[in-house]
Amino acid sequence: MNINSDYSQRVVINHHDLPWIPSPEPGVERRMLDRIGDEVAKATSIVRYQPGTQFKTHTHEFGEEILVLDGVFSDEIGDYPAGTYLMNPPGSSHAPFSKTGCTLFVKLRHLGPDQVAREVIDTKTAPWYQGMVPGLQVMPLMQQGSGSTLVRWAPQTYFNPHKHYGGEEIFVVDGVFEDEHGRYPAGSWIRSPHMSLHQPFSKGGCTIFVKTGHLLDGDDGKQDAYYR
Repeated sequence: MNINSDYSQRVVINHHDLPWIPSPEPGVERRMLDRIGDEVAKATSIVRYQPGTQFKTHTHEFGEEILVLDGVFSDEIGDYPAGTYLMNPPGSSHAPFSKTGCTLFVKLRHLGPDQVAREVIDTKTAPWYQGMVPGLQVMPLMQQGSGSTLVRWAPQTYFNPHKHYGGEEIFVVDGVFEDEHGRYPAGSWIRSPHMSLHQPFSKGGCTIFVKTGHLLDGDDGKQDAYYR
């Protein structure tokens, strides 16, 4: 299965416009944003667990990143409420479940051997740091290899034009993110290819999950532009 598998192409999707696709595990559904492979796949998805859903133990050969959007996600190690970011490194395994139900933003099988330490961050309480321009705050998430970051935009924040070395991926968590190409409300996913250019802003304010430098084979990723 190939869905938006050409990383040289810009893709914009609002996941609310996509159907829920049942997974092989009863009670688990997915909205597929990009995918290379069938059930074992390099993929970006929105995943929904119905209350009481239990997933079988499985191993993440090339790792997994999760941002809990709502509800409470759990595994044998702990419980992760909305706002939790998890990075399970390559070779890790777990048996996830949700007692009350949850919705997740999930990236599978895109991590390299330099990502070795499991990370769990409560983004509701973790500190924010000043970004490059007034009104911009950043929260580092995965900083092993290609970086993942939360970026918070105050209303009427305008950023500098910049290119994406190794590409950039954005998921709009809340508010409305914008650039010269369009307007992206909460639930939007934007994947921009290597060396693409834009000048982002937010008139009303927003929070976005940003991942950079991972769309160019063989590249170790560069620090997020919002730090520079």
